[in-house]
Amino acid sequence: MDLLDAHGRALRGFDQTILRVDQRQWRNATPCTEWNVHDLVSHLVHEQLWVPHLLAGRTLEEVGDRFDGDVLGSDPLRAWTEAATAARSAWTKPGALNRTVHVSSGRIGAADYGWQMTLDLAVHGWDLATAIGAPDPIEPDVAVSLIKEIGPEIEQWQDAGIFAPPVPVAEDANPAARLLGLVGRDPG
Repeated sequence: MDLLDAHGRALRGFDQTILRVDQRQWRNATPCTEWNVHDLVSHLVHEQLWVPHLLAGRTLEEVGDRFDGDVLGSDPLRAWTEAATAARSAWTKPGALNRTVHVSSGRIGAADYGWQMTLDLAVHGWDLATAIGAPDPIEPDVAVSLIKEIGPEIEQWQDAGIFAPPVPVAEDANPAARLLGLVGRDPG
């Protein structure tokens, strides 16, 4: 599976899950113990807001603090939809994946950034689904592609504190469960 397909499917999974959030669930706890549903969605919206700027070649300093604070406002679903639509449009522009982008760790290839963003959409989609009692949105093919593309980097990210240590899963676990265990989630 190529990056744009995997990204589109992970984005769609998160999108379908956020549409299930009931007004009473915005304060529900998530598997990300420091975030509730509102905080988790805010994180994803924040990330999507950066995408068009970074893919356009802007540095972190050039983007600055424009996305600091409450990015959800009074309509979290609208904030998500607008940010996700703009991000997806930026990803699908011709040549977008051939660029270099500025991230907090330095300059990386846009394709590497894309796989990182796809992982974040998939894993946080599961976090959101778990918090609100919705079905797991991670498609098996997306999970397999993420394990292949991102798997070798996970240990470094765990050492840096980005992910918790891996959680053991059964050898015959489905791809989504294997991916979740790899990033320190207990898929149950």
